[in-house]
Amino acid sequence: MTSEIEDVRVGPPNFGTEREMLRAFLDYHRATLAMKCAGLGDEELRQRSMPPSTLSLLGLVRHMAEVERAWFRRVFEDHDAPMVWSREIDFQAAYDASGSTRAEAFGAWEAEVAASRRIEAAAASLDAAGYQPRWEEEVSLRMVMVHVLLEYGRHNGHADFLREGVDGTVGA
Repeated sequence: MTSEIEDVRVGPPNFGTEREMLRAFLDYHRATLAMKCAGLGDEELRQRSMPPSTLSLLGLVRHMAEVERAWFRRVFEDHDAPMVWSREIDFQAAYDASGSTRAEAFGAWEAEVAASRRIEAAAASLDAAGYQPRWEEEVSLRMVMVHVLLEYGRHNGHADFLREGVDGTVGA
């Protein structure tokens, strides 16, 4: 039986500055990931897509916590900040949510989102430069926001299929 997710997201505006639009679309996609996980318990959130993949909704939340940290905190505040779930820069480690819980994953993700919002709000402009230590290059806040937005778009597509596989819920 297929059901629909209640959509409580605030949609991005039709008009605004470039920064307002980037911020709104990023928050919209953050809300989409949370919505895809709404109402599910730890076991359901850990349910994998199909062997051999370890992809799960909880793994996506953990991965996006790493993405937020790697692209905001590490670029604009602390180039040596450790990743959340790996000693090295290993984004794949976050996907293994076999021992994780909603509280752990969402706690880390929400903390990183809050840090990202704070960093973005404090920047003078989208041209603010940060340093991406993995690339050993400077990048603009604009580039970071677009990159993270694309990460959410990609992974929210995965979340659509994962949620449908868990309980048949579709939508948004």
